[in-house]
Amino acid sequence: MTTIPAPDGPRSLAAPPTELALSLAHVLALVRSRLAVTRPDVARVSGYGRTVVTERLGQLIGAGLVEEGEKGVIPRGRAPRLLSFLPDAGVILTAEIEANALTVGVTDLDGRILVTRDVPHVLTPDVEVVMAVLDEAFGAALAEAGVSAQKVWGIGLGVPFPVDYATARPIATSGWNAWDGYGLRAHLEQRFGAPTWADNDVNLMALGELRSGVARGVGDFVYVRVGRGVGGGVVSGGRLHRGAQGAAGALGHIKVVEGSRIVCRCGSTGCLQTVASGGALVAEAMALAQSGQSPYLAHRLAAKGEVELEDLAAAALEGDAEASAALERSAAYLGTAIATAVNFHNPALVLLGGPVVGLSQAYLATVRGTVLRKALPLATRDLRIEVSPLGDRAGLVGAAAMVVDELLSPGLLERWIEAGSPRVLAGEGSSALSPEA
Repeated sequence: MTTIPAPDGPRSLAAPPTELALSLAHVLALVRSRLAVTRPDVARVSGYGRTVVTERLGQLIGAGLVEEGEKGVIPRGRAPRLLSFLPDAGVILTAEIEANALTVGVTDLDGRILVTRDVPHVLTPDVEVVMAVLDEAFGAALAEAGVSAQKVWGIGLGVPFPVDYATARPIATSGWNAWDGYGLRAHLEQRFGAPTWADNDVNLMALGELRSGVARGVGDFVYVRVGRGVGGGVVSGGRLHRGAQGAAGALGHIKVVEGSRIVCRCGSTGCLQTVASGGALVAEAMALAQSGQSPYLAHRLAAKGEVELEDLAAAALEGDAEASAALERSAAYLGTAIATAVNFHNPALVLLGGPVVGLSQAYLATVRGTVLRKALPLATRDLRIEVSPLGDRAGLVGAAAMVVDELLSPGLLERWIEAGSPRVLAGEGSSALSPEA
């Protein structure tokens, strides 16, 4: 009997999948992708014999992943029945934890969002407080979707830190000690009784764009999110690239300013994040307001006691020279860092997301112009630089894709399919939360 690892165990270190597991996952992938829509199609495309095809389809139909429906249409002879993947066989709970908000969703197995809930919340060093808010939000989302907790097949979580993907533990959290090494998997599996995976939030946005956004079909691209901080996600050869320690895409820590005295949370100075992030722009806007260099921002500060990103953008639109200069500097710094990434990775597409990139068309124009000016001409010859239409919702789609990829992988599919539900992969002693709880 296969041993299921403990909740924090590195599932990726399981034994290599058997031939049965490989063929089972292959048949499912063919049906799910519509490359094979009948039994004869499966046999022809896969090369498997009739007996193997019959056995694997029997397992998949029994697990509720595939159905055999109406007969197809052929010129002559007996028409075979059509096979289809059942995305509503289970649901995935997804969440993105950000600096100023927490967003949760319920998706089907194709990553289609059924319910989303935005929870105003300021990220705190006390991880237990954040997880309590997340637990409550997940319960409310299930209730809104009208879905039994027993139908939750998995949980996907994005957090604003690097993550050890094998164990779903945040790492290198820059002084947020309670988060460093925290057992996200153990907490959520015990609470909801469903297997859990976690990754950096921007990685999941990149994955969501790859599967369901404008990057679908693009093998090499970079996703850049500029919010409270600056983060990046890298897709290479059609696959998300996490790096050896999960630190790939740390665009915010590229040094763009020499001689800066602003210390980044990583301990260095001159990092992109210290001069181009939303947090850096708000700090600069506050300084302009307090010094009176920007009359518009000074007025906004007097009126409401604070200034926000939107105030800085509004000041620039009103012709405030200092506000315009602040945004232009920020965009130029971002473009410089992106140019470095373009030279190194040679992507076909750079996708921009987050609240800062939507502040003004002038900001975007400066980013694009800087990249084109500073990156190699060959690397930018066919480069597209676009704003993500999915926005932060891409993270929910990516979290669902992460979970479903794992559940339907050869290494795990065989381990749970006989039981009929992947919930058996969660740690023993788990308790499911009903929608009414």
